[in-house]
Amino acid sequence: MSEDLPILACRDMSCQISARPKALDVLQNIDFTVARHTALGIVGESGAGKSMLVKSIMGIAPASVRVNGQIMLDGQDLFAMKPRDRARFIGRKVGIVFQNPMTSLNPYVPVGRQIAEACRQHFDVPRDEARQRAIELLRTVGIADPEDCYDYYPHHFSGGMKQRIMIAASLICHPDLLIADEATTALDVTVQKEVLDLLQTIQEQRQMSMILVSHNLGVVAGRTDEILVLYGGHVVEYGPTSEVFRNPRHRYTEALLSAMPHMDQPTHTRLRTIAGQPPSLANKPAGCPFAPRCGAAEGPCHTTMPDMRTGTDSRHRFACHFPLEQTVGPAVVSGATDRGARAQ
Repeated sequence: MSEDLPILACRDMSCQISARPKALDVLQNIDFTVARHTALGIVGESGAGKSMLVKSIMGIAPASVRVNGQIMLDGQDLFAMKPRDRARFIGRKVGIVFQNPMTSLNPYVPVGRQIAEACRQHFDVPRDEARQRAIELLRTVGIADPEDCYDYYPHHFSGGMKQRIMIAASLICHPDLLIADEATTALDVTVQKEVLDLLQTIQEQRQMSMILVSHNLGVVAGRTDEILVLYGGHVVEYGPTSEVFRNPRHRYTEALLSAMPHMDQPTHTRLRTIAGQPPSLANKPAGCPFAPRCGAAEGPCHTTMPDMRTGTDSRHRFACHFPLEQTVGPAVVSGATDRGARAQ
């Protein structure tokens, strides 16, 4: 497949949950691409639609969810495939690390077998070869004595070690795209950094593409080339990570950045919050979904969903009737520029 072709492209994608008296829109008009060998960050509050987006891409959304639009994976239209062929294709091309390793691992099966089974299923390799691949991956992700640990059960490991095992399982088929869906939420801060550093190192060494899903902007700062901001099931801002952090144009992105603590703040500084609550699926506003919480909202914000527009950088897009003014200054979060600069 051509290197110029993105590994993943979602075009005008939407998700609806079948419900009475009317279907509920979870995602609407989602457009983005993930170029080869790059990392995309997807951020937003709980309920923004991040996990549903990932499940829709992976083909594991609940049966009550109807997905429309187009999802192209390595140049192949996933919706044009039969379900069995689609599952096999995605299994070979995409690896995923879920949020909670404690519920992702089967407590009754040794971890090594759980890692090796995907390799045997998708590539039909002998048991001994699959075992050796699993052991090597356990070593790669930092598990000591991998030969012995192959036969250990999940309860023998800490939360951080379980997540490393899940990373090993996601890599067993040599995927072209790795998705980390809030993969560090259940871990303490020190272990979070270790896992994120491991993901970034593996992604760069294996020349994969990666999607980092998080509600924490600090997770994607310095680790991604582009960032997609979701709110109320809509893409509200999308562009190079360095540009979005330096010059946020949507009011929601600015609010997320302002809510982050900074090392240079005086002691006991009160953290800023975003007033109000995310919109309910059953009662979404007619206009911009962020309008009820936005201090700059005016008439059209409450009646019409704004179209995506571009700034001086054509790759930086945002959906806001009254966007923030373009500014020039350092990145808001330390390290947010580094990775983005390499992609430009």
